[in-house]
Amino acid sequence: MLGYQKESFLHLPTPVEYLPALSAELGIEFYIKRDDLTNLGGGGNKLRKLEYFLYDAKTKGATVLVTVGGAQTNHGRLTAAVAAKYGMKCTIVAIDDYPGEISANILLDRVMGAEVVLHKDDGTPLMDIVNKVIARYKAAGEKPYFIPMGGSDELGALGYYECAQELKEQIKDGRVIVTVGSMGTYMGLFCGLHDSPINLTGILIGPFYPDVTAHAMDYFNRCKEAWNLGFDGEEANFHIRTEFIRGGYNNPVKEVREAIYEMARKEAVILDPCYTGKTYAAIKDMVACGDIRQGEKIIFIHTGGAPGLNTPSHRREMEKELIDGVIIE
Repeated sequence: MLGYQKESFLHLPTPVEYLPALSAELGIEFYIKRDDLTNLGGGGNKLRKLEYFLYDAKTKGATVLVTVGGAQTNHGRLTAAVAAKYGMKCTIVAIDDYPGEISANILLDRVMGAEVVLHKDDGTPLMDIVNKVIARYKAAGEKPYFIPMGGSDELGALGYYECAQELKEQIKDGRVIVTVGSMGTYMGLFCGLHDSPINLTGILIGPFYPDVTAHAMDYFNRCKEAWNLGFDGEEANFHIRTEFIRGGYNNPVKEVREAIYEMARKEAVILDPCYTGKTYAAIKDMVACGDIRQGEKIIFIHTGGAPGLNTPSHRREMEKELIDGVIIE
């Protein structure tokens, strides 16, 4: 894509599915693109990015993949999956507390053989910890390769520039709605959809940026230079909604859990409480206030993350709400 090579390990394109029950419920033409069905390590959007990172890592003779994120990072889990598949070691570094148990993504990281470094937030810069890990591997004769947060740089965003080409074949028009975290997925789609009648809206799910549009503009300019794009962007072009953070990142929220239950009970699609659940809850709010028009065609990108349902803070709240349907005789 755009002159860059990748290691092709995914079964693409991922399907776009119509959601009949929720279309009727919400009064919209509602579709979901199933990037949760990508085929390694439980699936998710980061695998599209990792095809490009893996090719670069192999070209450079890497024996270890090192990346960063929160304790329950989906990107970390999928980096662990790719490392396992291709015979590499993996370390995931997080400035985060130990959640009190080995569960959710941390459990899967360890099942796949990855090392997880959880460093308390004591003011130590994240990259200082990463550099210690890299130095340790180099001292042992390994060749570590670093992948940034969420795989979100100019190389990683290529995975969703490519996804945009799939979408243009699958849906032709409408509005794509996608979660915004580290922004690589959004930016790849933004660049790839620029010449199409498909609109794009991002839903920011954490308080990551002092000015999200300024960050998007900087990211776009880096992609434009790296990819030699023949068009310009302006801050007004980035449609990123910031009012649905709901108090924090990866925090338990009742409305998000209710959105997860609704999607599961009406369409048998499992969302997660950090990313896709928040985004679907935002879609419901946008329908209710008229920001999504009745009859509008909406394509929701399912970025994966279902293991996050087992994160202790989320699971405990769901247990309280769901125990009434467990009959113990």
